[in-house]
Amino acid sequence: MDETTRSPGDVSGDTDATDGAAGAAVAPPDPGGLPILGNVHELASDALGFYERRSAEHGGVVRYDVFGTEGYLVTDPDAIAAILVEDHDRFVKGEMPREQLGGLLGDGLFLAEGEAWREQRTAMRSAFFRERVAAYGDAMVEHARRTAASWDDGDVVDVRAAATDYAFAVLAESLLGSDVERERDTVRAAAESVTERFDTGRIASFLPAWVPTPTNRRYRRRIGALRETVRDLVAERRAAGPPPDPGAADDLLGTLVAAAALGAIDDDRLVDNAVTFLFAGHETSGLGLTYTLYCLARRPEFQERVGAEVSALDADPTPADVRECPALTAAVDEALRLYPPVHSFFREPTEPVTLGGYRVPAGVVLTLSPWAVHRDERWWDDPETYRPERWLREADGEETDGREVARGDDASGSGVVHGDGGTGPAIGDRPEYAYFPFGGGPRHCIGMRFARQELRLATATLLRRLRLEPVTTELSLRASANTRPTHPVRVRVRARAGRDAAGRCADGARNVGSD
Repeated sequence: MDETTRSPGDVSGDTDATDGAAGAAVAPPDPGGLPILGNVHELASDALGFYERRSAEHGGVVRYDVFGTEGYLVTDPDAIAAILVEDHDRFVKGEMPREQLGGLLGDGLFLAEGEAWREQRTAMRSAFFRERVAAYGDAMVEHARRTAASWDDGDVVDVRAAATDYAFAVLAESLLGSDVERERDTVRAAAESVTERFDTGRIASFLPAWVPTPTNRRYRRRIGALRETVRDLVAERRAAGPPPDPGAADDLLGTLVAAAALGAIDDDRLVDNAVTFLFAGHETSGLGLTYTLYCLARRPEFQERVGAEVSALDADPTPADVRECPALTAAVDEALRLYPPVHSFFREPTEPVTLGGYRVPAGVVLTLSPWAVHRDERWWDDPETYRPERWLREADGEETDGREVARGDDASGSGVVHGDGGTGPAIGDRPEYAYFPFGGGPRHCIGMRFARQELRLATATLLRRLRLEPVTTELSLRASANTRPTHPVRVRVRARAGRDAAGRCADGARNVGSD
């Protein structure tokens, strides 16, 4: 289906969540399920495929059931915009995420509501101001250099493992302090248990965390160890003397310690937030980098386009440089479209609402799925193909600069808004929330700017030194806490002709693209 023939109106019904005429709306489609289990067997078989099928067969709002608990899958971009942005104050994270993740994340920024959320967001936002994030660029580039230097020409590497290690090292140095580096094994063990606990391929993952299964007991034990580790890090930072105010801190942990010293957050919320960023911050970034490198390995012609773009820089990239690299930006954005690290966001309406023309009761779980929306052919041509050209627009044989609009990095959180290549629509023809890898609205991911900068700088630094060849040719993915590969993701690395691991010309000459 040609993207130019579609419009947001092709999604059925009124998407105004504040429509007072709820009585005029009808109940969403209910394809049914098994007694007692509901749709658990389908979710356990393939949750990501279940989301895609439900959306394709039944439209933008459709009912499902988990052990008798009613939920609705929402894939109508206009309804998603209403939930996340226009009427966000009528929706909360709800009990389901709290029951599932409360033991890990506590009452930190991810799960907090109302005034508690606003106070925490205010306390830590200085750590994510544009100039502060830009200052982390040196660490992002340096750790990418070290990663490249650890590989020899012809090596076959597991980019999932390497990307996770890279993202952890960057997070340790930039946001939580290098002291956390020594606790890598504790963090890794906790991450493994989180993956196991929320692996939707296990029917037991839909049970509450308090049910004493071996997986749940291991999960609680390792999460307890992680939280104790973070408390020790906080105590050490306090003993060294907190900054006078959050804005004067060198990293996020310092920001949190300073905020606690001023009474802006209490000690429990300090630990909750440090754990949130320690786990979520490196896991999602590691996955985003994994998918970007995997996709580029399988598209050698576009990889060369990105390689030429970043090799034309006089030295390794800066945050300002990568904002001027349209092919690089398109490569990352398209990987986040095809393989969004966060496959689902959850909300609950606090009162009956109308979404997509359907009546939705209060208190039910709403699953907003980037995975399904990003692969919906109503909004994307050839949606299951990695085609970064769709983010670029050709005009009279010349390419536009492809830079993101300010809204993409600063406000909505839905991602960038670029032109499209080939037969795709121009800017504005696709609904904004047909793409939302970082959520959206006031509660969009606070680390979005950090993550997007990290992905672009890491990819650029690696491709100045290396070419990637696919070894893994097909991904097997499963929905857990994130969108995760079920097997190692392998590529073969080749040194770029005439360059050493530092990215310099091998003969030491200072040609274009050398350091």
